[in-house]
Amino acid sequence: MGQSGSKTAVSNRRGSSVFGTPKSTPLISPLFAKESTRFDMENGYDSVDYVSNLPYECLACIFQFLGSCDRKMCSLVCKRWLRVEGQNRHRISFNAQADLITMVPSLFTRFDAITKLALKCERRSVSIGDEALILISLRCQNLTRLKLRACRELTDAGMASFAKNCRSLKKLSCGSCAFGSKGMNAVLDNCASLEELSVKRLRGLIDGSSAEPIGPGAAASSLKTICLKELYNGQRFDPLIVGSKNLRTLKLFKCSGDWDKLFQVISGRVTGIIEIHLERIQVSDIGLVSLSNCLDLEILHLVRTLECTNSGLVSISERCKLLRKLHIDGGKETRIGDEGLIAVAKNCLNLQELVLIGVDPTKQSLDVLASNCQNLERLALCGSDTVGDEEISCIAEKCISLKKLCIKSCPVSDKGMEALASGCPNLVKVKVKKCRSVTSEGLNWLRSSRGSLVNLDTSEQENIEGSASDAGIQDDGVEFPPVVSATSADISSSSSHIARRSSSFKMRLGILNGRGLAACTFRRWSIGNSSHARSMSSS
Repeated sequence: MGQSGSKTAVSNRRGSSVFGTPKSTPLISPLFAKESTRFDMENGYDSVDYVSNLPYECLACIFQFLGSCDRKMCSLVCKRWLRVEGQNRHRISFNAQADLITMVPSLFTRFDAITKLALKCERRSVSIGDEALILISLRCQNLTRLKLRACRELTDAGMASFAKNCRSLKKLSCGSCAFGSKGMNAVLDNCASLEELSVKRLRGLIDGSSAEPIGPGAAASSLKTICLKELYNGQRFDPLIVGSKNLRTLKLFKCSGDWDKLFQVISGRVTGIIEIHLERIQVSDIGLVSLSNCLDLEILHLVRTLECTNSGLVSISERCKLLRKLHIDGGKETRIGDEGLIAVAKNCLNLQELVLIGVDPTKQSLDVLASNCQNLERLALCGSDTVGDEEISCIAEKCISLKKLCIKSCPVSDKGMEALASGCPNLVKVKVKKCRSVTSEGLNWLRSSRGSLVNLDTSEQENIEGSASDAGIQDDGVEFPPVVSATSADISSSSSHIARRSSSFKMRLGILNGRGLAACTFRRWSIGNSSHARSMSSS
């Protein structure tokens, strides 16, 4: 239950230091510092408990470099460490069951500097109610981030009281909660610094003429990111999107309704958007033409938007010339092909990342992409019936900046692997999955030329069908992490264990901050990201 202090006896822990200090130099409790020093002096040692003399700020800084588990262990050493650890923890997650209310006073007396809070309840459990949320808000008035998951007992009244007490809130994420439009509007009216809003399966939204629309309120100028997922009536949020003047990121996943109308309205009002994700929503070329007015657009994801065709993509490419990342998942029913891709290649010269799933590009479009997009670093081709050895040879010859390549379920053979062996001079990672014509001989040829940078998986168990939603990355999911300069030895399979340990250590030091780039629809490139996610959630 959360991260509350434990009253468990710690005498058995004091024999060995949390930091791995040898038993010959045990950590000395401040309670016995004088006696220990005198005993050591009698035996010829000059041993002093310097740790107990460390300033409060120094000890707090050391704790910030530790993981959640190590910090819990340190808090059991003595009362001073317990107090320092609690007062310097800014992020915490609790199991938000109903009985949490009885522990709120003691928990938030110990953790009195919390700015990021997650309250998650199991699906079959009774969650906290309004009373507990209000009590928490009174003790965490400096809260900047709140995540609510499956808190089905919260109502509009509870959210309204919370919003009045926590006006510094900058990020709100709620999923499977029961409050509705009034509670959401209360947050937007009171939290003028709100920058990010993520809503998934909000059960309290109602249909009909009595339904209250959700507007931007006091957050009209501050809101920069809106993410709506799996909302039956997500168009209740239309006024919010239209009124967010400084919106930069818009993500819509599996929300019902006709979204072309909204995009036509925002085309003349919200033009500073730089990132758009559209997945399984009703949008056509009319909507894409409207979105082409966002001249600063850099990232576009189109996932199972079956009414979007080459015409819409051409409109986007002709006006959004700053496009850097393009993901298209058509699921074998896409109406986007060579025409749209050639337009992108001719107009979007800054393209760095291209992911095509269920799209059938030919050598004609790939040749133009390789020739014009000289900054293309990451390319994924999945489920294409037209990408064969000739197309791979074209990529190998002309994509000189390419660093990461993923080929899945394409009719590629060993001949294509031979082309990759001598092309793409900056390539550091190749992933080949479910390409039945690629044999071990072809793989060995590539490895002998480029080192151990190849990942070959010909298993039949995975299904290419998947969702690109970041709500839950599927088994085929992959994401492109930031590319760094590396030799083949750096990414060889034999050194993967060392790389994972190194990645984990850097994350604890705060060197690696934030997540990787946005997830697309294959498996993740490296296990480092998953370990980072576990570290973030546990802290």
